[in-house]
Amino acid sequence: MTFTSSPETSMPAAIPAFPRATPRVADLLSRMTLEEKVAQLVGYWLDQGGEVVAPMQNEMGRASAGEALAEITRDGIGHYTRVYGTRPVDPAERAAWLWQEQRRLKQETRLGIPALVHEECLTGLAAWKAATFPTPLAWGASFDPELVAEMGALIGESMRDLGIHQGLAPVLDVIRDPRWGRVDECIGEDPYLVGTVGTAYVKGLQSAGVHATLKHFLGYSGSRAGRNHAPVSAGPREVADVFLPPFEMAIRDGGVKSVMNSYTEIDGVPVASDPQLLTKLLREDLGFDGVVVADYFAVAFLQTMHAVAADRGEAAQLALTAGIDVELPSGDAYLAPLVERVRSGMLDEAYLDRAVIRALQQKEELGLLDPDAFEDAPPAHIDLDSPRHREVARRLAAESLVLLSNDGVLPLRPDVKRVALIGPNADRAEALQGCYSFANHVLAHHPDHELGFEIPTVREALSEALPEAEIVVARGCAVDDDDRSGFDEAAELAAGADVAIVVVGDQAGLFGRGTVGEGNDTESLELPGAQRELVERLVATGTPVVMVMLTGRPYAIGWALDAGEAAGTDAVPAAVVQSFFPGEEGGRAIAALVTGAASPSGRLPVSLPRSAGAAPYSYLHPTLGGASDVTSTDPTPVRPFGFGLTYTTFEYADLAVDRQAGTDGRFTASVTVTNTGDRAGTDVVQLYARDLVASVTRPVAQLLGYARVALEAGQSRRVSFDVPAARLAFTDRSGIRVVEPGEVAVWVGSHAAATPAQEQDDATGGVIANARRRRRREVPGSATAAQVLSLTGAVHAVTGADARLVEVSWE
Repeated sequence: MTFTSSPETSMPAAIPAFPRATPRVADLLSRMTLEEKVAQLVGYWLDQGGEVVAPMQNEMGRASAGEALAEITRDGIGHYTRVYGTRPVDPAERAAWLWQEQRRLKQETRLGIPALVHEECLTGLAAWKAATFPTPLAWGASFDPELVAEMGALIGESMRDLGIHQGLAPVLDVIRDPRWGRVDECIGEDPYLVGTVGTAYVKGLQSAGVHATLKHFLGYSGSRAGRNHAPVSAGPREVADVFLPPFEMAIRDGGVKSVMNSYTEIDGVPVASDPQLLTKLLREDLGFDGVVVADYFAVAFLQTMHAVAADRGEAAQLALTAGIDVELPSGDAYLAPLVERVRSGMLDEAYLDRAVIRALQQKEELGLLDPDAFEDAPPAHIDLDSPRHREVARRLAAESLVLLSNDGVLPLRPDVKRVALIGPNADRAEALQGCYSFANHVLAHHPDHELGFEIPTVREALSEALPEAEIVVARGCAVDDDDRSGFDEAAELAAGADVAIVVVGDQAGLFGRGTVGEGNDTESLELPGAQRELVERLVATGTPVVMVMLTGRPYAIGWALDAGEAAGTDAVPAAVVQSFFPGEEGGRAIAALVTGAASPSGRLPVSLPRSAGAAPYSYLHPTLGGASDVTSTDPTPVRPFGFGLTYTTFEYADLAVDRQAGTDGRFTASVTVTNTGDRAGTDVVQLYARDLVASVTRPVAQLLGYARVALEAGQSRRVSFDVPAARLAFTDRSGIRVVEPGEVAVWVGSHAAATPAQEQDDATGGVIANARRRRRREVPGSATAAQVLSLTGAVHAVTGADARLVEVSWE
């Protein structure tokens, strides 16, 4: 085929970040009508059927209801929205339909361009019969990017085989407030942990030929009081140093192909209408060259929610010129209203061409413009939950479990005879799955429909693991109501057992259907319903109680961890296990941990809050962001970021840190890690630093790097971190990210609070003494003494050429 160029494909000087079209795309663009152009910039949502799986879905985008698909797509179509993920459909039957439909688009539309198909894939492909993996908060708890990449590749392979081209994941929002309902979709509260784990997912998914989509650019998780869609009041330094780094890593190091905007406004400007974020920062500064898609209905929200547009046409112009290329889930503002704006002369058509070029070049890269696209046969049979899927799901679930306390009751004795298994989440498959799992996202609307894959509950898994033990079961109470009528039965079973395991926590769902998930924010961080009372009733029986948390957010459970006056209780569970929605193999992973078949190795990716009144909180706080004599309140978490116990013990020794490094260079920190216990285990070695004096306030502790290190009993390894000085960069007073010369304390600790840099009980130098200040409670953990690193040279302005990743090795 011979391609011709046209004046339309030149790069208009007045249009920022205008892409250079490939010959095939330039040829297509030169032949397109306005209607054909806008058709490539919208999706069409098939099979909605009344299921609410997006905000304001019932109120938005229903103009095409009742129209024939051929009429809707007469000018072509950009995306098909959630072909497999809106209702339960047989994957092979749906694939046969999709191949036929793509061939129809090639044959019957004038330009013959197939649709790009996108799906949700945050905890696995969100489709019937597909594997459900642990929720992203569990990815963070594993501190294992390599395993997350394996999972991403498996998800991508399933999607590719079904003719899906783009996945709407991962979420790279850095957790700022656990009251926010979407915490279970996030990876953690540390930007580096989020960036490394999220980038691994991107690389895994895209290795299968499926494009990943970063969500939600930018600042979404900073919404006031943890309320979904609420305004964000973050300053430019917090945006640059906290919210942005994970996106930069996924773009520069992961090569991500798509980005989705945030619903929120930052300092009064809705992100969906902000060219400073979506074009200047994202494209010109970070070098992103892929496609920006709108979060569902975000373009229309500029009119209906933000009131910065008078009508859909103005909303479309604001979004398009800001840098949103494709409107999802369906065409609304980007169809007739956008065409009218161009025809009236209110909008330069070059902005439309900019987005069309990007959208078509994405399709070209995915092979959709090739003559043989969809000419092969669709899959007649596909296993979306193969043994390989289950093996990776099991490993990730096991690595994500965090042991918060243990008086020796775990692992259970091999001769345990009678186990009382109690709690609202003890025998529910839905309790193991996150908000964006197909079961909780879609099948909640189809309560009589089977799940379509194996997902043993905690009860079923424990019965497999303890075949000789008698396991008696009682629900005790529901997740979220005040009915206590089951307490007596539960207490009676616990009193007659050798050990009681109580499984409590959340039910994930959307917009009021659950206790956590999108639209399910909370004012309290107490366990929902009567669950705390249930646990306390069981503890009062005197039987050792193991409390297992199946949740999508961290809760204020100091009452279950620390006995004494400060905690307000004298009796606590004998052990507490935190599990963030561990997926289809989560029940078996919990059973393996409880019985000792596996050792706990997860670490908290987010601080465990003291109370809702302590939120928002981050371990990345300056001195006055923590407890001090200037306030009688105490935000100190009951368990800090990075915390997690094991069935063995580890010791750090012989920390060696380079004495100096250039502000534009690298330095090495090495430590010897020894398993001092009597059984094998895995430690998560965490390297921290503190900038001792800087031009702006800096955190009292900052994670530089981490490594999962497996050690046999008595074994030692020398772990080395090769750290780019840019890991210590921050935004200075002029708004530039820099590395300043000066002294930095560096140490290795078992969590963020196990740090010599925080040993300062008197932040005011004795000027103020607060009579109500809480006594500091010791949390298990250890750290090396700090070594001082001198950064030398001039102030270094960080650029995209600077390394971002810490390299880890051991011997």
